[in-house]
Amino acid sequence: MPRGTVAARHRVAILLAGLSALMYGAADFCGGLGTRKSPLVTVLALSQLVGLVLALGTSLLLGQALPIAGDLAWGAISGVCGTAGLAALYTALATTLVAVASPVAAVVGAVIPVLLGVTLGERPGSLAWMGIVLAIPAIVLLSAGPSGNGKTSALVRRAALLGTAAGIGFGLFFFAISRTSHASGLWPLVTARASTISIVVLFALFSGRSLRPARSGLPLVLVSGVLDMGANIAFLLASRAGMLSTVAVVSSLYPGPTVLLAWLVLRERLTPLRACGLVLALAGVALISV
Repeated sequence: MPRGTVAARHRVAILLAGLSALMYGAADFCGGLGTRKSPLVTVLALSQLVGLVLALGTSLLLGQALPIAGDLAWGAISGVCGTAGLAALYTALATTLVAVASPVAAVVGAVIPVLLGVTLGERPGSLAWMGIVLAIPAIVLLSAGPSGNGKTSALVRRAALLGTAAGIGFGLFFFAISRTSHASGLWPLVTARASTISIVVLFALFSGRSLRPARSGLPLVLVSGVLDMGANIAFLLASRAGMLSTVAVVSSLYPGPTVLLAWLVLRERLTPLRACGLVLALAGVALISV
């Protein structure tokens, strides 16, 4: 492939990955706020349903043929992993600190695709490995709570733990969805949403949880579903235009929009240590993407 074509594909991949980061960040913020008003299982079910309708409608509108079973299976696996990540992150955003949980999830979610991509033969440059090294102290700084306040320290530890769980789910989502073929179109995202909705609804039925949302939180849930699917579409297209180890970490810059919205809307304060951790985390994922 000519060098100019490769460079153009790389620019398109980075642009799409950056767009997905903006939408992921806004979706997580809306979903987290929605979880403060409605049960987590309700937020997940409705937001995933909105995503399913959007992905299915787009696939039918574009006239995309059904892919092979392998692509559909990878889509279903990605949906389970992504929903597990969302459940952990939305819980963290609703009950802990946005400025801790979101960056930790991003760092962990960025490192996993890099390691899996390298295992499959991708070769990131030395700057990418520097970014991974920076990510480790970033997590430590983001997890450092104010001294002398046991309640706050416990809250920070819970945010870091849930953020790590979310990052594992997101990292595996990035990997699984990137394994689908170009010819599969958006159908893997359809099966991803179908599988997660099935799991959430079955959980609600067996646990006796209600799926009725609070009226005041419904707009937030609907917006989060649209933004999350938009971000997934952008990431899927980016992963098909560039390396997984590059686009996954650019998409993982989503804590920027999430923390910015938390500062503007919730007036959530950043301590100096966490601010340093946030900068270090963003620098780490930026280096990984170079």
